[in-house]
Amino acid sequence: MTDQPLQGRLILLGITGSIAAYKGAELLRELTRAGAEVQVMMSEAATHFIGPLTLEALSGRPVMLDPLELQSDSRIGHIVAADSADAILVAPATARWLAAMANGLAGDIITATCIASSAPVVVGPAMDGDMYVHPATQANVARLREFGYTIVDPDTGSLASGQEGIGRLVELPLLVDTVAQILEGRPIREPDPAARPPRVEPARRDLADWHIVVSAGGNAEPIDPVRFIGNRSSGKMGMAIAQAALDRGARVTLVKGTTSVAPPKGATVVEAETAAQMREAVMAALAGADALIMAAAVADFRPLARAETKISRADGLDLRLEPTTDILAEAAATARERGDDPAARPIIVGFAAETGSLARAPEKAARKRVDLMVANDVAEPGSGFGTDTNRVTIVVPGAEAEPWPQLTKAEVADRLLDRVLALRS
Repeated sequence: MTDQPLQGRLILLGITGSIAAYKGAELLRELTRAGAEVQVMMSEAATHFIGPLTLEALSGRPVMLDPLELQSDSRIGHIVAADSADAILVAPATARWLAAMANGLAGDIITATCIASSAPVVVGPAMDGDMYVHPATQANVARLREFGYTIVDPDTGSLASGQEGIGRLVELPLLVDTVAQILEGRPIREPDPAARPPRVEPARRDLADWHIVVSAGGNAEPIDPVRFIGNRSSGKMGMAIAQAALDRGARVTLVKGTTSVAPPKGATVVEAETAAQMREAVMAALAGADALIMAAAVADFRPLARAETKISRADGLDLRLEPTTDILAEAAATARERGDDPAARPIIVGFAAETGSLARAPEKAARKRVDLMVANDVAEPGSGFGTDTNRVTIVVPGAEAEPWPQLTKAEVADRLLDRVLALRS
């Protein structure tokens, strides 16, 4: 057998929720050393042991997680993978996965793909010893062998439980060798790369030297200990910007108000429930920032006085408001104290949520002295609160407004960062 017995082969690597899932990265490397292209599939439980991002970076392909996910050309992802794979390797395979597969329960991406594929399947079980020798597990292993699956029985040794016994995932080269032996002499199933699951573009690191401050979410201005007022916001747009900046290598400070989504991993998160707290956090971060992107729906007003105890419904509510500080305008003024050249100061980007018309956006951009304003009509379908898409118009003071088509918020974020980067060119 050659040094690269899997040259030109597409191998689907299924990783299930065993503690041995951490070995998935090294197993992927072993497969690629043998010449294989690898498409990783992960059960939800497996993601608790190893992150999909690690495996995506090593494989050059998006990790398959959802059997219902479509490719960009609307083909069903796991069907494309099933039809183009030369072999499927499931390792580590848990007792749960063996049971589901033996009974044809296509409840996860790996079982669904195996059922949809005629490619040979190699399985490397890994679990506690008592689990593996249990009659139910052994019956499932026997059933899979009847399907024609190759089961590579686990090794004996120290287990995660602290016990000694059978259940350890076998040495990884043995799994790779088993796949290679099964495929020896078989033609490559589908040599056309266009028919295979897509590869991902190499990650851009064009913001590696940048510190970007992003605000996201809304504010909750307290009326009393129970009630508050604020502007509506899910925080999705700001989170998408933060994630895109991280993906492109930037150091990100995320000033987070009230949101319905979690912040991306890797960002430095500063909680800011009120507009005053958000102002303090933004101005503190601005000093060392290359850009500030104010995607937050900052509260425009706050109660003039806050009740220390809950206001009784029977007493009624006479609410008097006062305006909050315009954080965006203050940040822009502070940045321009260093001059007008964007290369010598933080770049300031604002957001303007409007309804019915974006006519006020150019005036806002000029008055607040931002470098660019992102305006959108939140009453427009697909552009409002909580959506995964947005239709925005880019407003640069002194230039013609630039409407963008409806895009995902991730796409808007990436395009916006392109515009920010161009201001330094």
